[in-house]
Amino acid sequence: MMTASSTQPATKNARSIHDRWIIAIGVFKLMQAALFVLLGIGALKLLHRDLLDIAERFILAMRFNPESHFVNLVLEKVAMIDPHRLRQISAAIFGVAALDAIEGAGLVLEKAWAEYVTLVLTASFLPWEGFEILRHVTWIKVSLIVINIAVVLYLLFYVKMRMRERRERDAGGA
Repeated sequence: MMTASSTQPATKNARSIHDRWIIAIGVFKLMQAALFVLLGIGALKLLHRDLLDIAERFILAMRFNPESHFVNLVLEKVAMIDPHRLRQISAAIFGVAALDAIEGAGLVLEKAWAEYVTLVLTASFLPWEGFEILRHVTWIKVSLIVINIAVVLYLLFYVKMRMRERRERDAGGA
């Protein structure tokens, strides 16, 4: 006959393994936040600079064919970016960095609210990622959506497990 104390170590060990994955997701989110902060700073440094000239020099340095359709498309899009639009892009990048920092810090600190926030935010981007794959399939897009689906499924499992543990703890304490 199993008692509550004999199942406790197995449950605690499984919980510990799951906690490590949650912390790993949190660390990933914090690294992603740092990357977005750097991108935002880079975008701000481009303010009041000739973006077209910078893009042309980059294209030549990377040895792209300057006459290709892709290069012309990129140059057309870059030419449309004015300082106001660049500030908007930078603000959006910093906004994403803030969300990732909040999610990451909450997950690393093992806060229950962070699990829900990460679950909702990650799941909310799945339709957009699916639409992007339908528009143009690349292995990078497919990899990203597979990773995000795995994170969403794992978080669903984890949040459900934590809710069950809380219910059992509350029922046992009553």
